[in-house]
Amino acid sequence: MELRALPSQFSFSTPPPTASTATATMASLTGAATSRLLPSASRARLSLSSSSSPASLSSLRCLRGSSPLVSRLFLNQRRPSMHLSAALYSGVASPKCAASDPEQLKGAREEIKELLKTKFCHPILVRLGWHDAGTYNKNIEEWPKRGGANGSLRFEIELKHAANAGLVNALKLLEPIKEKYPSVTYADLFQLASATAIEEGGGPKIPMKYGRVDVSKPEECPEEGRLPDAGPPSPADHLREVFYRMGLNDKEIVALSGAHTLGRSRPERSGWGKPETKYTKDGPGAPGGQSWTVQWLKFDNSYFKDIKEQRDENLLVLPTDGVLFEDPSFKVYAEKYAEDQEAFFKDYAEAHAKLSNLGAKFDPPEGIVIDGKAAPEKFVAATYSSGKRELSDAMKQKIRAEYEAVGGSPDKPLQSNYFLNIMIFIAALAFLTSLVVN
Repeated sequence: MELRALPSQFSFSTPPPTASTATATMASLTGAATSRLLPSASRARLSLSSSSSPASLSSLRCLRGSSPLVSRLFLNQRRPSMHLSAALYSGVASPKCAASDPEQLKGAREEIKELLKTKFCHPILVRLGWHDAGTYNKNIEEWPKRGGANGSLRFEIELKHAANAGLVNALKLLEPIKEKYPSVTYADLFQLASATAIEEGGGPKIPMKYGRVDVSKPEECPEEGRLPDAGPPSPADHLREVFYRMGLNDKEIVALSGAHTLGRSRPERSGWGKPETKYTKDGPGAPGGQSWTVQWLKFDNSYFKDIKEQRDENLLVLPTDGVLFEDPSFKVYAEKYAEDQEAFFKDYAEAHAKLSNLGAKFDPPEGIVIDGKAAPEKFVAATYSSGKRELSDAMKQKIRAEYEAVGGSPDKPLQSNYFLNIMIFIAALAFLTSLVVN
């Protein structure tokens, strides 16, 4: 098994499923651009089991219904021995996968935990969830054009984006789980795997919700170029350009950067890092590469400590890592996290949950929770407006921004109606003005 560095920003690595499969790859949280693309779809195929169980049939319908490209990626193109209707293979019938089932989500999570114990694939699973969500553009209202966590990364056209090189290996790891739990959408499965990998690596519990709807065809994938770069001329400006586009702020940028405590980089893949160090020469998995931390499969705040000290030449520091202690705004948070792991865990959990929801469309709209906690209150902008007609998404975003600016949030309602108070204040001011004039 091997963890290989890949050319992508905020990306991670993993060992391969077996020694005979393509080597699982890791791109740093800030990997360099590369011309190396993924293996062809024909080499990425997985054989289809001839089992005629309802679960496998249901999963196959979801796969076939989503895109012929998925078939080429995951299904052996020979017909299985079992009898399947022609409609299942035709492009005419495009059955809609149901919203994720809570019990199946729980089952899939347990399978992911077992996978992590045997494959040590924490980094690439985190990377998979991040790269599916990280294409979000807050300036685009329409779903799925706005990108985000919608399962589009399963399509070959998006897998071939340079920043996603090697993520086909993550899909191979998760596909048996998807087959077993067909009522879990790909969008949910990617985010479930990412959050579970953080938690199982020793990180904080992520306050996740599920019910994300999948895109259904490759034409709905975002264009290439929305994910960050590794060594831009101005690292701080580049990070802000990309993450501000997602609606994230400086604190969230730094907190999310801390996930680089996982994984290692390989120069033959990304152009970054050493061929091996004393921390990576013995694996786990295939030896080699350069890690950001000594224990690169453990999630803690070592990333910030090691970057701050920069005393160990065996540890990797990329331009977008080093700038966290150089940029005045970033430095405030980086220094804090280097000293206080509890503060880092708290901010990271919140930022990761926010990232995992970017651009997603939920069914049901309020989402699904699987840990017995109430889902955050859904923000309904019309509640804070005196108008009768439905507000546009743009107006809702503006109202929400003002609502949050005065202390409101989806899970922390204001004690009184902010907009009603403003109207009352204006009316009272007008009344007093009229008295003075008279």
